[in-house]
Amino acid sequence: MKLMSYVTPSRASFGVADGERVYDLGCRLGGDLVALLRDGGLERAAAVVKGASADFHLDDLCFLPVVPNPGKIVCVGLNYKAHRAEGNHDTEKPAAPSLFLRTAESQTGHGRALVIPRESDQFDFEAEMAVVIGRAGRRIPRARALEHVAGISCYNDGSVRDWQLAVNQWTAGKNFPATGSFGPWMVTADEIAPDSSLALKCRLNGQVMQDTTTDLMMFDLAEQIEHVSTFMTLNPGDVIVTGTPGGVGLRRDPPVWMKHGDTVEVELEGVGILRNTVVKEPAA
Repeated sequence: MKLMSYVTPSRASFGVADGERVYDLGCRLGGDLVALLRDGGLERAAAVVKGASADFHLDDLCFLPVVPNPGKIVCVGLNYKAHRAEGNHDTEKPAAPSLFLRTAESQTGHGRALVIPRESDQFDFEAEMAVVIGRAGRRIPRARALEHVAGISCYNDGSVRDWQLAVNQWTAGKNFPATGSFGPWMVTADEIAPDSSLALKCRLNGQVMQDTTTDLMMFDLAEQIEHVSTFMTLNPGDVIVTGTPGGVGLRRDPPVWMKHGDTVEVELEGVGILRNTVVKEPAA
């Protein structure tokens, strides 16, 4: 099942995508995707749309981030050996994953614009797999970690590099509004096992810039969930963004930055393509 969040001509809602058809869950069940996950409602959602008539065509809708209102977005840095190598980092697996947080405001949806802030011209792409938590837990053991996953999606962890690298923490460069994109939908874990080896690609204006498989993550998904849940409770609707592979624009010679008018795509096997245009924020 593909679950998505969107804006209709009259309201924000969420629903099930099936091909080009969308079945609205907001009008049938109320609430939003976080509430559905919190209430353990995935089976109920599947049942309520079975045999129903579609409410929308995909083209009728404006995509929101899959989870527009997550309690937290935890991002894993330097989680592929090739990405560590291109930045001259030690390629041995470290004792623990590098982590940072994004805010909900820093995200946008499929088909919407990623925004280069007026304060920078060093805007980089980062293709990643995102995981949506479906069941709450604290100190989750690795052997049970995947039981807490509702589904997976595509993520472009867009990075404002000069702000990110100005100091030894990454918060500023990761949280300008609409610099990361999340979508187009979440594919539930009953359809794609979250620990599958999935092809992950990034294309900039049609050119492949990043190309990997998710089994090459240094800290696999179960390890990430175990580690993060040790120091914070993971709740339904929380998001873990699992790291980007080699090939980022920063590490190319010369560097490749996203520019006004570009089109960037993140493709994750079994999920689909997250596509965004890139726009430069106007001067004040």
